[in-house]
Parts: sequence; C-alpha cells; structure tokens
Amino acid sequence: MGITVAKLTDAKVDAGAELAAKLGQPAVVVYFASPKHDPETLAAAVAATFPSATTFGCTTAGEIASGAMTKGAIVAMGFGADVVSRAEVALVERVKESVDGINRAFGAWETKLGQKMLDLDPERWIGLVLVDGLSGAEERVMDRLGDLTNVIFIGGSAGDDVEFKQTVVAAGGHVASDAAVLVLLECPNGFDVIKTQSFHATRNFLVPTAVDKAVREVIEFNGKPAAAAYAEALGVKPEDLPEQFMAHPLGLMIGGEPFVRSPQQVIGTAIRFYCGVDEGMKLAVLESTGIVEDTAAALDGALKRNPGAKGLLNFNCILRTLELDAKGQADAYGKVFADIPTVGFSTYGEEYMGHINQTATMVLFR
Repeated sequence: MGITVAKLTDAKVDAGAELAAKLGQPAVVVYFASPKHDPETLAAAVAATFPSATTFGCTTAGEIASGAMTKGAIVAMGFGADVVSRAEVALVERVKESVDGINRAFGAWETKLGQKMLDLDPERWIGLVLVDGLSGAEERVMDRLGDLTNVIFIGGSAGDDVEFKQTVVAAGGHVASDAAVLVLLECPNGFDVIKTQSFHATRNFLVPTAVDKAVREVIEFNGKPAAAAYAEALGVKPEDLPEQFMAHPLGLMIGGEPFVRSPQQVIGTAIRFYCGVDEGMKLAVLESTGIVEDTAAALDGALKRNPGAKGLLNFNCILRTLELDAKGQADAYGKVFADIPTVGFSTYGEEYMGHINQTATMVLFR
C-alpha cells in the first residue's frame, strides 16, 4: 500500500467517509486539523472509520499537504504495513504537573514488545510526539524520552489557529489538552530525519546568567539586564528589540548547527522565550536566510540519500509560517513538497533532541 495522503478543505464534509475514500485501508493514520473541526468529533470519526488502524493527531495553526499550505483544513496520512510494520500509541495526560506517565507508557510498550525501550534499534524504530502547545511541558517531555530510550522522538506542539486559548492532541477516539501523544513506529525499510532552520550564526554570543525556567524567561545575559544585552549585541536600541526577534533569534550551536531558541517578548528588562533557556548556555545570535531555498535544499539532499522514499511528515514552526505569509512565500513553500506525499502542520514549537523553535523537523519514510 505504501503511503496515501488526504486534504479536506470543506468543513461540511463527512470527514470519515472522505478520509476512507482517499486513504484506503492503512495500518496507521496520522491527521492534523484546524480546531474549526471539533477535535472530539473528528477523533471519534477517524477511530470509527479505521477500527483496525492506529490513529492519532492534533490541532494546528495551519496545515501542509503535498504541494500546498492551507488554513482551516484537515490533512491526513495513511501508512501501509510495508512502510510501518508495527505501531504503538499512548496518550499521556496532565503533563504540566508530571511526566511520570511516560514511564508507564513505556512499561506497557515493553510488555507488548518483549523488549526494553533502551534496546530498540534506532535505525529501525522512530518515535513521534505531539504535545499540547500551551502546556509549557515540552522540555520535560523530551528530557524524559531522552532518558528512557535511544529511539529518536520527533514532532511538534499542537496549535489553535494562533488563538492561544486551547490546543488538543488525540489518540484513537480520545482527546485531551495538558497532554502528549507518544507514538512508536517500526519502519522495516528505515527512515531519514530532516531538521532545517534558515539561520546562520553571527560572531556574537549571549550567555544567560540569570533565568526563571518556570516561565522561560532570561533575566540577565552576560551579567547585564537581558533586554539591554540582547539589544547591544544587535546594535539597536532596547525599545526596538522586539522588531528584531524574528530575524535574530538565538541558537545553541551543536556540531556547527543551531538549535533555535526564539524570544517571545520583552517583559520589563527580561526576555521571555518560546522554549526553555538554561543558565550558562552559550547562545549564538543568529541571522536569517531564506526559508524556501533552505528547505528545498534540505529536502533535495534527503531525497538523494533516500531514492524511492514513500512520504514525508513535516512539523513546521508557526513563526516560519508567519514569516512566509508576510513575505508572500507560502505558496512557494508548499510547492517544495509537491513531488513527495506530504502532510504536516504549523506548530507551536518543534520536538527533536529537545524543544526548539523556528525550525522544520521532518521524517522521510523509506
């Protein structure tokens, strides 16, 4: 069967019937949908339509389907058993207060698999993670996953059409906020992970010397008030700093590649970020490049490494989407994925080796 995709833009359609017509009879179904489509009704419809499949999804701040970016739609991907031979899914609730539910989920998986999560082959198994994008729990979720397995978990934080009121994740017919969906996929032909962000590092670095981790705020950089130090590094006045955030976020450099930390707002003399920043973390001041060109190059390289690839999941930061919209490049970005079956969504943060921003994290299935 391989991989099939669906895009539904009519809110009045019978989602279950339309998805069945477009996806066939897959072993696994992942879907991403605008909150304009009632999440509970949609989850129930998808679970009922594909009773023998593993189904999961979340709400979005915009969707991606092969060749196009959309708003207000439902997009879905179906995996045949030849691409995903086994799938396990768990809904972990109340992640704001504790991520101990991950231990229980992994324990249940280990019983089913007859194998420890730490012993799974990371070349054959991939993890997907969808998190309530307003929970603030992504760092804890990703840290716990990294402690418990060598399998890579990649994904995104659920959105709500940039309303910032409620985001929802779903597994089977069950939906929840303050929750994370964990998915474990066995891919007999393998996969490739793509991480791309459109920035390069400048020669300026900022080191947080006082932080409030609970609210993702940096109080001081380099021993100075955070806003003043950041503005000085960019050569602008502190009052003009917010205008620079989109083009000049910060990056933790690993192997010469930035893992982006995006500032959200100035609060007094402090700066609140969209993801966690640790005290003592050396952060490069970044400068933006071209999203469309950089993404096309990253995907082209991955496709050359993986001839005959079957499909792509794309978790694309809402900040990238907003920049594409502002520059009139949304259509061009969508067309980057015209030649490979693709679904994805605009996220409130991306998961890959932690929680990051202004990035696209993607999985290419062989």
